[in-house]
Amino acid sequence: MIDFNHSLEIAKSAALLAGDFLLKAYGSDLKILHNAGRDIKLQLDIDTENVIKDFISAHSSYSILGEETGSSDKLDKFFWVIDPLDGTSNFLRGIPISCVSIALMNELEPILGVIYDFNHKELYFGHKESKAFVNNHEIRVSSLSLKNESTLVTGIPAKTNYSDNEFNELISTFQSWKKIRMIGSAAMATVYVAAGKAETYQENGIFLWDIAAGAAIVNAAGGIALINNLQSDYRVDAKFTNNHIEE
Repeated sequence: MIDFNHSLEIAKSAALLAGDFLLKAYGSDLKILHNAGRDIKLQLDIDTENVIKDFISAHSSYSILGEETGSSDKLDKFFWVIDPLDGTSNFLRGIPISCVSIALMNELEPILGVIYDFNHKELYFGHKESKAFVNNHEIRVSSLSLKNESTLVTGIPAKTNYSDNEFNELISTFQSWKKIRMIGSAAMATVYVAAGKAETYQENGIFLWDIAAGAAIVNAAGGIALINNLQSDYRVDAKFTNNHIEE
């Protein structure tokens, strides 16, 4: 049996520790390891992931899947999924939309999530047996149901290339929504849905570590988080809604 409260405290502590580590790096000369196409990776991503993994490993026996370092062991039934810095490009350019994301999975079901928006000192969390919170204040999804009154948050994954027809199809879906937002952080997009700031987050070909924690938080906030088409490299199709929006 999962001790949700104990696991939540581990994830919250790890996220806060990582957030402080990242804030101390602001304004420093950040080493870029990879910068090709639409993807960018910093040494800071790896260093922050190691901070999180070291903390979690000292307090939990579950295996860990990290964006930067993968998994050194076969994943257990229960395992952690870590994105140490979601929104790396934003962070590098001084755009304050980035976060630490930590999820606990039961096989392929996200059952606990913590997302730390360290830029604004907002800690989002929730699990399968709780409601959703930001800094201990309960959050809920919005009650809007009409697309022409609602906001869709989406993105174009860094490692996804659209054909002209696919891109035109993507654009055409935007026209039914009142507002479209692309913010450069899938994890932050998910908690915008959980907190009622947007009605839907949808993105195909996104990585599991980008959205796993948000899925648990959206579910805890009364929404529905659908994750489909898992690929061998952990890419998925994600659609998170407030459970009211028209199809």
